[in-house]
Amino acid sequence: MDERAVVLDLTRTASPPLVPEVRLRLAEEPFAAWTAARSEDPPYWAFAWAGGQALARYVLDRPDIVAGRRVADVASGSGLVAIAACLAGARHVTAYDVDPLSLSAIVENAALNDVELEAVRSDVAASPPDAADVVLAGDVCYDPDMAPPMLAALRACAERGATVLVGDPRRAYFPRDLHAEAEYDVPSTGNVEERDLTRTAVFRLHTS
Repeated sequence: MDERAVVLDLTRTASPPLVPEVRLRLAEEPFAAWTAARSEDPPYWAFAWAGGQALARYVLDRPDIVAGRRVADVASGSGLVAIAACLAGARHVTAYDVDPLSLSAIVENAALNDVELEAVRSDVAASPPDAADVVLAGDVCYDPDMAPPMLAALRACAERGATVLVGDPRRAYFPRDLHAEAEYDVPSTGNVEERDLTRTAVFRLHTS
């Protein structure tokens, strides 16, 4: 499969509504994109999910969180959050995902925004990033099988001293005991969420 050709064929250049300063290759309709991709995995990389938009907005508005630091964006999807970290002045950014199409999309999107980052194929839930000063994760708690190991990996990063921020619209499998650092109304989410306006928050994971 020519991953780059698939990404370009299924998407067009657009900006997420909450993060207009970032340009991405995005699809308009999820199920049509999934069928056209001929992939077992849904094309999570082709959409700007609510949690990722909120987290990217938070990072851009508070660049001191990542400026001059090593940043990991896990389950990166389109690379939106990783790109936001680059624009906010991070010293080095690594975007992790398990989908080869996602990695191709991240490379394309980084070029669109004239930023440099590293795109790595890795299951972060099984092997948490151990060198990043800041770990960012958007929309990683949508699935009952994915949420527990991903949260355990993120907590392991927090335990070793990393700043860990998670963007999520309080999905069913997201912890209820976390305090929101910031909240946003993410517009135009009807193609991937259950509603057109999605209230979404950014949370900081602390050590237990």
